[in-house]
Amino acid sequence: DALVGEQARVDGVDHRPRPADAEIQLEMPVGGPGHGADPVALLDTQARHPDEAAREKAGDILGLMTPVAKSWPSEHCLEANKLAIQVLGGYGYTREYPVERLYRDNRLNHIHEGTFGIQGMDLLGRKVRMQGGAGLALLLDEIAATIARAPQDLQAEARALQDALATLSDTTATVLACEDRDLGLANATEYLDAFGHIVIGWIWLWQATTAVEKLASATSGDVDFYSGKLAACRYFFRYVLPEANRKLALVASLDDTCMMLRPEAFIGT
Repeated sequence: DALVGEQARVDGVDHRPRPADAEIQLEMPVGGPGHGADPVALLDTQARHPDEAAREKAGDILGLMTPVAKSWPSEHCLEANKLAIQVLGGYGYTREYPVERLYRDNRLNHIHEGTFGIQGMDLLGRKVRMQGGAGLALLLDEIAATIARAPQDLQAEARALQDALATLSDTTATVLACEDRDLGLANATEYLDAFGHIVIGWIWLWQATTAVEKLASATSGDVDFYSGKLAACRYFFRYVLPEANRKLALVASLDDTCMMLRPEAFIGT
C-alpha cells in the first residue's frame, strides 16, 4: 500500500489491482505517457483491450518502443549507478553500502542487452519505417499531448521537448530519404540514444506537470517530494536532453567516419 501511495503521488492514478485491468489503462491522465512509455501496459492493452483500434495502436507503439526500452535503460541506468558510487567516494566501492552491488547487478543488464548497435539498426532501419511510420506518428502525437498540457512554469521545458521532437522528425526523414541504406544506418546507435533521451524527457515533463498541479494542495512532506521532481526535471532538460540534439545532428549529416574505417586501421597489417 505504501508503494501504491508513492506512485499515486506521481501520476495521480490508483494503481491497486482491479478485476478489469484494462480499466486502469483508460484512466491514465490525458497528456501523460500512459501506454507509450510503459511496454508492459502496451503488451496488456494489445492483448486484452476490448477495442480493436486501441489494440492496434498499442501494437504499433510497442513495436517502435521495444528497442528503446531494451537498450536505453541498460546503458544509462548503469551510468547512474556509477555516479552513486562516486558520491560515496572510496566507501562506494566497498560492501558497507549497497551501491557497488547495484552496479554489479545493473552491469548484467548491459551485458544481456549488449546488442546496443543492433537495437539501433532495428529502430532506425526497420521500426520507424513500419506501416509508413505509423508507430512513430502515434508516439509523437502522445508526446505532443503532454507538451500541450504543460503549465506556465514548465514552458521552457515544453519548448525544449518540442524542438527535440522536430529535430527527431527531420532527422528521421533525412535518413529515410538516403538512397544508401548503409550510410543511413551508419550512426543508428546515436539515433537510438537520442530517441531514448527524448522519451525520458517526455516522462519527466509529464511527472513535473503532475507535480506542479499537486503542489497547490500538497502537505509539508509532499512539498519536498514534488519539489524534488521539478528539480530533477529541470536538471534533465538542461544537462541531458541537449545531447539528443547533438546526436541527431550527427545522424542527419550522414557522417561516414565509422563506416569507412577499415579493420586494418585498428590492428595494422
